Amino acid sequence: MSVTAEQPILILDVEVGPPVELGPTGAGVRRCIPLTGGRVSGAIEGEIIPGGADWQTIHDDGALQIEAHYAFRTKDGAVVEVVSSGVRSGPPEVLQRLAAGEIVDPSQYYFRTAIRLRTGAPELARLNHRLYVARGARRPGAVRLEVFEVL
Repeated sequence: MSVTAEQPILILDVEVGPPVELGPTGAGVRRCIPLTGGRVSGAIEGEIIPGGADWQTIHDDGALQIEAHYAFRTKDGAVVEVVSSGVRSGPPEVLQRLAAGEIVDPSQYYFRTAIRLRTGAPELARLNHRLYVARGARRPGAVRLEVFEVL
């Protein structure tokens, strides 16, 4: 897998279910977004395994703190764990449009995550020893993450 800093190593199109609201917790409104499936493309091809979750804290200004944990299965059968921590922020009117489910150009808001990948597959062992960052975009019923290797 040879990648430059300018091109994503992976694209994760993660399908999401309806949020489960926990309510205000003192540090913000807490919710859990079930991850229901999706596709992986790029240097690795595969499918998102249903059952992961994206735990979010919504701050008073509408910004999100994101902690996602899920896995995908490659077309060759290897399983890769994804642990992602990030933020989504932007102007209040843009965040309101996102919250309402509208399609918003990702250049209008900031959505970035730090990602660790883990696997027991020998042919993918290199993933265990690298750091990744992703640029995200919210779409109706899904999130797209363009994943870049930190060189």
